[in-house]
Amino acid sequence: MYHLSPQKLLNAAKVLSSYYYARQTKKATHWGLPIALSIEPTTACNLRCPECPSGLRSFTRPTGMLPEELFYKVIDELHPTLSYLTFYFQGEPYLHPKFTDLVKYAHQKRVYTATSTNAHFLTPNNAQKTIESGLDKLIISLDGTSQDTYQQYRIGGKLEKVIEGTKNILHWRKKLKATTPKVVFQFLVVKPNEHQIPEVYALAQSLGVDGVQLKTAQIYDYEQGSPLIPTIDKYSRYAQQSDGTYKIKNALDNSCWRMWQSCVITWDGKVVPCCFDKDAHYVLGDLQQQTFKEIWQGAAYQEFRQQLLVSRSQIEMCKNCTEGMQVLEK
Repeated sequence: MYHLSPQKLLNAAKVLSSYYYARQTKKATHWGLPIALSIEPTTACNLRCPECPSGLRSFTRPTGMLPEELFYKVIDELHPTLSYLTFYFQGEPYLHPKFTDLVKYAHQKRVYTATSTNAHFLTPNNAQKTIESGLDKLIISLDGTSQDTYQQYRIGGKLEKVIEGTKNILHWRKKLKATTPKVVFQFLVVKPNEHQIPEVYALAQSLGVDGVQLKTAQIYDYEQGSPLIPTIDKYSRYAQQSDGTYKIKNALDNSCWRMWQSCVITWDGKVVPCCFDKDAHYVLGDLQQQTFKEIWQGAAYQEFRQQLLVSRSQIEMCKNCTEGMQVLEK
């Protein structure tokens, strides 16, 4: 209830009603501002995960750290209507030297805050600052319950560091008598770790973690198969065909709730449609030159939404989209 307000509820109602109106009329109508937002603290990362541009060091866009002034500008403009803020797009958020200060600023503006981390930088000092920042949700990526399995996807990572960081967070939450952040293990299900799904639940319980969510993996070159595609069908975004090739399970209907309720802001202020545009090919505006409202209600955004309503399958970014099926269980 701390984060809600009549203005935020009214905005959510406007967004929801305009989305259904647009679906019915096939006209890109929008009556509100985003309910949720993802912002990128940095593109830097200490790991080399094989399906991640940060890990592969394969960005074609500029890389860097989010300027504090840009962040404050965004929050000052949007906090009256913004309900949910995710400090993550690409990169490891805790590599930003002022990360917890940014979280604290959003918290003070009564915005619900969440982030996702590989937990290698959750030192006792960072854990204490995280609790004091008011962060509401902390997602810890834990893609294996043994070092051998974990490092097959989290290349360069140490499982013991993840466990240590988790313990640091839970210790400081208890010591400071705080109720937040909610700590969740996120288990990216791939073929090398699918046999450890029961074990991650047991590990979470033994440590006192609040929950576990299983996430399906996005594979870039999936058509000819991949050693990462799970053998357990419900944990795969892709279905094998009679000829041995794979196709995405999503039917790619001409609609997308994300285009009405949220967007992503890169570290340098570019506004892109969603987290599937990892290399920022679909830049719809620049916050270094425009206000957010000018971008959100501008011609480029409306044209993009309109294309989604009539020919979503023609948008390259959308061809590997699995909206609604990434997180399977909690």
